[in-house]
Amino acid sequence: MSAPFSFQINSRDGAARTGAIHLPRGTIRTPAFMPVGTAATVKAMHTHEVKSLGADVLLGNTYHLMLRPGAERVARLGGLHKMMNWSHPILTDSGGFQVMSLAKLRKLNEKGVTFQSHIDGSRYELTPERAIEIQGLLGSDIQMQLDECVRLPCSDADAARAMRLSLRWAERCQKAFSEQPGRVEFGRALFGIVQGGANRELRVESARELTAMDFQGYSIGGLAVGEPQDVMLDMIETVIPHLPDEKPHYLMGVGTPDDLVEAVRRGIDMFDCVMPTRAGRHGQVFSRFGKINIRNARHADDPRPIDEASSWEPARTYSRAYLHHLVKAGEILGMMLLTGINLAYYQELMAGMRHAIAEQRLDDFIAQTKDGWARGDG
Repeated sequence: MSAPFSFQINSRDGAARTGAIHLPRGTIRTPAFMPVGTAATVKAMHTHEVKSLGADVLLGNTYHLMLRPGAERVARLGGLHKMMNWSHPILTDSGGFQVMSLAKLRKLNEKGVTFQSHIDGSRYELTPERAIEIQGLLGSDIQMQLDECVRLPCSDADAARAMRLSLRWAERCQKAFSEQPGRVEFGRALFGIVQGGANRELRVESARELTAMDFQGYSIGGLAVGEPQDVMLDMIETVIPHLPDEKPHYLMGVGTPDDLVEAVRRGIDMFDCVMPTRAGRHGQVFSRFGKINIRNARHADDPRPIDEASSWEPARTYSRAYLHHLVKAGEILGMMLLTGINLAYYQELMAGMRHAIAEQRLDDFIAQTKDGWARGDG
């Protein structure tokens, strides 16, 4: 039998902490940023490159993989890890975000969600039980409950309805997960998701109810969906005291480098976001000098690399002029290089915070990091 999921906290600096999530397929160093591989690929990147940049875990998506290539097909092909040539941990989002983002294509009730595929219009039903079944077929190491995520701002009544529906779905997900084939053998874990919109009382209610269900980890969902950063940070500060301290805290779908450092400061251990990969495909670079738009004409004759101190060789060796040319010409290589540069910076940022927390100097590290963003690249 494989060793079960476990989480250890190694050091603290205020509410921030470093730790390690142990899984049979590997250890996730926290705070951790998970590159998003929605459809079994981190867009424009080879999996070996993603690992070389420092990623310990990738994220996949139940909804998209359900539609294409299909969970049963993935299982027949040996599971998601084998299919995408990634032997390390995978976390799968349950599809709850798509309940919100594809609202025009779905019908929701107590049983679950009926989707119309955005690909071909065919209809699918996603219930809590089916969401867990799909994640089991994919073979993901950390699975998420099915929830309803509402876009902010929204009324308190709508936030309360969605939050309480998500709690009922959480109970059904737990039952289905307890019966999932391979759950014990592969040391899998299930995380609950705190909802409640921007209402403090609803968030606390959700956190307390989920804590009583005793999940292996806890996520804060329904943020970075239209609200300003100060609202997001207020919700984190509201929720964290009501979650088990000894279990991982995961902020879903976040975010910018500034979001990451401020959330880590408040006790978040895990993140995922499409921002670094999506931005890279559109000519945007994240770096210790702040955000750079490589499309700007001022880069056309610039022989400097993006960052001569980067841990990733292409960031040190390809000139900004060449990257500008690739992006303007629509060359695929430009998307690949900029995506890698962004993911490398995100992993460097997380590694820097882990080191700073261990030395109890996180506030200084964040201040220096933000000062570098403000100064720019000269």
